[in-house]
Amino acid sequence: KMLQRVLCTVLFMGALPSLAEVSQGHISVVLLGATGDLAKKYLWQGLFQLYMDQVSSGHSFTFHGAALTALEPGQRLMFDVLKKLACPPDESPNRCAVLKDQFLKLSQYHQLKTAENYTVLNREIETLLRQEGLKEAGRIFYFSVPPFAYTEIARHINSSCRPPPGAWLRVVLEKPFGHDLESAQQLAAELTSFFKEEEMYRVDHYLGKQAVAHILPFRDQNRQFLDPIWNRHHVERVEIVLKETVDAEGRTSFYEQYGVIRDVLQNHLTEALMFLTMELPANVSRAEEVLQSKLQAFQSLRGLEKNSAVLGQYQAYASQVQEELQKPQDYISTTPTFAGVLIHSDSLRWEGVPFLLTSGKALDERVGYVRVLFKNRAYCTQSETLRDAEHSQCKAKQIIFYIGHGVLNMPAVLVSRNLFRPVMPEGTWREAVGQSDLHIFGQPLSDYYVYSPVKERDAYSVLISNIYHARKDFFITTENLLASWGFWTPLLESISHQPLRLYPGGVENQHLLDFEMVSGEVAFTLAEPVELLNPSRLMPSDYRTIQSKFRQSPLVSAWSEELISHLASDIEKTASRTVAQSGQFHLALSGGSSPVVLFQRLARHHYAFPWKHTHIWLVDERCVPLTDTESNFFSLHNHLLQNVRVPYFNVHPMPVHLNQRLCVEEDAGTELYAKEIMALVANASFDLVLLGVGTDGHTASLFPRSENGLEGAQTVVLTESPVKPHQRMSLSLPLINKARQVFVLVLGKGKHDITTLLSRVGHEPRKWPISGVSPSSGRLVWYVDYEALLG
Repeated sequence: KMLQRVLCTVLFMGALPSLAEVSQGHISVVLLGATGDLAKKYLWQGLFQLYMDQVSSGHSFTFHGAALTALEPGQRLMFDVLKKLACPPDESPNRCAVLKDQFLKLSQYHQLKTAENYTVLNREIETLLRQEGLKEAGRIFYFSVPPFAYTEIARHINSSCRPPPGAWLRVVLEKPFGHDLESAQQLAAELTSFFKEEEMYRVDHYLGKQAVAHILPFRDQNRQFLDPIWNRHHVERVEIVLKETVDAEGRTSFYEQYGVIRDVLQNHLTEALMFLTMELPANVSRAEEVLQSKLQAFQSLRGLEKNSAVLGQYQAYASQVQEELQKPQDYISTTPTFAGVLIHSDSLRWEGVPFLLTSGKALDERVGYVRVLFKNRAYCTQSETLRDAEHSQCKAKQIIFYIGHGVLNMPAVLVSRNLFRPVMPEGTWREAVGQSDLHIFGQPLSDYYVYSPVKERDAYSVLISNIYHARKDFFITTENLLASWGFWTPLLESISHQPLRLYPGGVENQHLLDFEMVSGEVAFTLAEPVELLNPSRLMPSDYRTIQSKFRQSPLVSAWSEELISHLASDIEKTASRTVAQSGQFHLALSGGSSPVVLFQRLARHHYAFPWKHTHIWLVDERCVPLTDTESNFFSLHNHLLQNVRVPYFNVHPMPVHLNQRLCVEEDAGTELYAKEIMALVANASFDLVLLGVGTDGHTASLFPRSENGLEGAQTVVLTESPVKPHQRMSLSLPLINKARQVFVLVLGKGKHDITTLLSRVGHEPRKWPISGVSPSSGRLVWYVDYEALLG
C-alpha cells in the first residue's frame, strides 16, 4: 500500500515513533492553481515545510496539485517545481533527501475543470483511504486562483468534494477580496452560501511575517512594562510602512484596478494597525477573543476624508499602462502608486495619537516596519557624548517591529535601551549581537535591545502551519474584511479623481514625497516642481481674470481648496470685527455636504477665531433625531463643534425632536426657535448666514414652489423636501434677508448647470428659492469654485 510504504520509509529514517501511532487520520491537501506563480514561489515550499514539521504528528498526508492545464503538461510543470524544493539549512541532508522523495511520492496532479473532475477527485481520495484503511481527518483546499473563479470552484467543492461527516474542511482564499465594500459584500455572500465561516481562511500573508505575527505576543508578554505607557499619554505617533523599490511593470492590468491603497494599506498595513490598537484580550491564544478585539478596534477608527491622504504616482507608470494595456497616448491614469494616510482612533487609549500608514512603489529602498515612537519629556543637562544609551532619558524611545529587508535585512524586534529590556520567548527569538556599525532611525544599533527569530520562516510556511492548526486569528474573517472595506471605501471614493504627485522614482525622489501632519490632515511638505507637472493640467493662474460679480453681487472664485481657505478666512475676519464692535457674533450655518470641508478648515486652521463669543445657529434641519447621521446638527457637531471651544449655551440646534416625536406642528418647534432668535439676536438680524445651493435651486430647506417660507411674516417654518427625509425645518427667506451678511457657497461640477442658469434669471424665488436671497440692508457674497462656474 502506497501510504504505508511511505510511512515505513520515514519510520526507517527515524522520523516517526511507530506506524501504529499514525492514528489521528488522513489529511488531503488540494492546491488549486498548482502551476501558477504563487504556487511556484511560495505555496509548494510551504506545503513541503508543513510535511517536514508534521510528519511525526500522527497525521498522514497526500498533496493534490490541480489546475486547468491538461494532465500530462500539468504534471510535468508541477513536478518541475517539486524537484526544486529545498530543506532548511539546519535539516540533515539524509533526512531531507528522504522526506523530499516521500513528499514527491505523496503528490499528484489533477486537471480540475468540470464538475465531473471534482467528483473524480473525491472518488480517488475516498478509494485511497479505503485501500489504506485510514480514517479521514479533513481536507484543505487552497485557492491560488483569481477571485472571479472562487464561486464556481466553491460550488463544485460543496456539491461533490466535501469530506464525509466527522472530518473538517478548510478552504484557503487569497486576496484581493473585493475592490470596495459593495464588491466585498457580494463575494462574501456568494462564498457563505457554500462554506461556513469557520471553514474559510482568508490569507493576508503579512500576518505570517514573523515580526508582525509577534506584535500581539510581545504586547502580552510585556504587559508589566507596556500597560502604563501603551496609550495616548505616552505615545507620540506610530508609523506602519512598506516601501518597495520595484515598480508595477508587468502588473499594470492588476494595478490599474487596485492601486497602492487597495493592494497594501487596506489589508497588510491595516492588519498591523489592528494588532497595535486593539485591546489585549485576557488570552491572546484564543482566536475568538482576538478577533472580537480587532472588530472593536475597527469600530473606534475615525472616518477618513480626502485630506487624510497624500497620493503619488511614479512618472513611468502612465507609459507602462499605455504600453501594456494598449491605452491611447493621451490616456491619464489616476491610480496612485504611493500613499501616505493619517489615521486616528477615537478610543480612550489612542485618542489624538497619529497613525501614519505609508506604502509605495519605485521608492528609494525596500523595507517594512512598524515603529512606535514614545513622547520624551526629559531634559538632559549633561553633554550627549557623556551619556550611554541605557541610562540616557534624552535619547529617542521607541519599539520597532522590523518586518524585513532594509539595513537589517532580517525580521527583528528592537526596543530602545532607555525604555525597558523586553521579555522574549527563548525558544523562538534570540538577542542579536554584532552589526554595531548599523544605524536605525538615526541611532546606532547599540542603542537598542535587538531580537531576531532563532529560525527565519517564510510567511506562507507560517500561515500554512496555522491553517493546519486551525489558528483562525491569523486570518481575515468575513466581519473583519467588511469592517476594513467599510473603513477604506469612503476615502477611495473621495480620492478617485484627486490629482497625484508625480515622482521620478528611486533615490531621485529626494524630498518630493515627504509629507507632514497639520491639524489632523496631511499634506506634502514641498510644492510640486513645475517640470513634473502634467502640462495638460489646468492651473489656478489660468483663471485669474474671472468676472468679479455674479447676479450683481461680489463673486469669489478659485479651485475648491483655495476657495474654502478664502471663505474660512473671510468668516473669521467678519467674526473678529463683529465681536470687537458688539461683543458677540451670531452665525447661522446650513447643512448638506458642501459646508463639511469648511467646518473642517475652521476647526483645524483658525485658532484665533473668537469661538468664545460666537453663537451657532442652524439655517435648516432635517426632521430626524439630532444623533442621526442624516441630521445637519450631527454633521456640524462631528466636523466643527467637538473640535472648537464654543460655550455649550451658545449652541442653538433646531428643536425638531420634541415630546418624543419629530416636527409635529402642535409641538410648536418653529415658534420656539423663532422666540429664541428674537430673544438673543438683535432685531433678528444674524451677523452672518452661510447658505448653499441645490441642483434644483433650493437653498436652506426652501424648495421650489414651497408653501411655507418664501414670503410672509413667519421666521421659522416647516417644509417638505422632494427627497428623504422629506420633513424639514428652515429659516424663512424674509428672515435670511434680514442678515447683515449672507455668504453663498457653491462647489463641484454637479452645480455647473444651476450656476449657469442662476447667472441668467432674475428674482424668481418660487422657481428658484436661491434667487430670492437679497439682504435688505446687508451684503451678499458668492463663493463659487471653478468646477461649478466653468464646468
